[in-house]
Amino acid sequence: MSETIKNSISLEKIYKAQQSIKGVVEATPLVFMKNFSEYYQANIYFKREDLQVVRSYKIRGAFNKIQGLSKDQLKSGIVCASAGNHAQGVAYACEKLEVNATIFMPVTTPHQKIDQVRMFGGKYVDVRLFGDSFDDSQKAADEFCIAKNSIFVHPFDDLEVIAGQGTVGLEILNDSDYPIDYLFMPVGGGGLASGVGSVFKALSPSTKLIGVEPKGAPSLTTSLEKGLNTTLTEIEKFVDGAAVKRMGEITFELCKEFLDETDTICEGLICSTILKVYNENAMVVEPAGALSIAALEQHKDKIKGKTVVCVVSGGNNDITRMEEMKERALFYEGLKHYFIIKFPQRAGALKEFVVDVLGPTDDIAYFEYTKKHNRDKGPAVIGIELESKDDFQPLVERMRQKGFLGEYLNENPELFQFLI
Repeated sequence: MSETIKNSISLEKIYKAQQSIKGVVEATPLVFMKNFSEYYQANIYFKREDLQVVRSYKIRGAFNKIQGLSKDQLKSGIVCASAGNHAQGVAYACEKLEVNATIFMPVTTPHQKIDQVRMFGGKYVDVRLFGDSFDDSQKAADEFCIAKNSIFVHPFDDLEVIAGQGTVGLEILNDSDYPIDYLFMPVGGGGLASGVGSVFKALSPSTKLIGVEPKGAPSLTTSLEKGLNTTLTEIEKFVDGAAVKRMGEITFELCKEFLDETDTICEGLICSTILKVYNENAMVVEPAGALSIAALEQHKDKIKGKTVVCVVSGGNNDITRMEEMKERALFYEGLKHYFIIKFPQRAGALKEFVVDVLGPTDDIAYFEYTKKHNRDKGPAVIGIELESKDDFQPLVERMRQKGFLGEYLNENPELFQFLI
């Protein structure tokens, strides 16, 4: 990394950002998590950025950037592109500072986040939906900026934004009177990891910094493997707050310098984690916000007896997505399975399946069947929920013995996508 970039994100710059956002941005709590600590035999703390007024850390960088612009720079308004949380931070900052903004968001952004942007920005914000990903929206925003001579507020690849996000690190260290062994942070564009990483490398260099990405959008991991910032051709957009095809140029260099390790988490584990923290801790976290928590499972051996902090980056979860999240979680945990079952077209066939094939705790959660009189057997699509993943093989064997087994759909992505 060039010394110019490294020196441009100094502690002094981050301390200055902390003063600039004071009174607008919440100093969120660092909370000891008893259930996670007992399960992983470690001291687990959550940095609760989901408790910000806009329910994510993005307000920090957005406000720090916008309040530092001159009146002349602001006269044409500002522009941003975002999958949701940065847009909310920009909207909130613009309403506070009475600055007009045009915000480009992907068409695929959850409605809950779009509505929140409009609510936080009020009359100062014009929301425009464009493209299927953040990258599409950013391209449209760039073109709009040129046409209108407006200032673009980047969600991550900007030193003032990075400095604002770095204040998360200052708060963590201020609230911890104990050495932190591991710090897990979500990585999308890399702004949070760059800012917080800068703080920790200066003030707590012994802490292992781990950047966590969704498996379906591993922009940092791919770039590190190739040795240069790389644009992914396709990404899985489920973890919308961390799904970018390409990291920032500045943030890639900073993450490469500051992070000790990167990890990718499959979307199923992320969903399982979201449900766990909701059921056990009454916390609502979005997929990107659950990344750092989900990473604990993949590092459970090395964190035993250690002090660990997970940055919970956001809590903007659309309630309409919960059914899909539950389905993905059950699939990941091996508790829900779909089959095409060959039913003999005679009376009593379904009863035989229920009595002789299903185990005492197996539950039919999905059933679709159409009787066709010109066939000996009629196919039915059945979804079965299990109490334990160990019940799966005995269930399949009973299906085979009784002549019901047709096709297992969980391993057929072309068909399975129509069910979840």
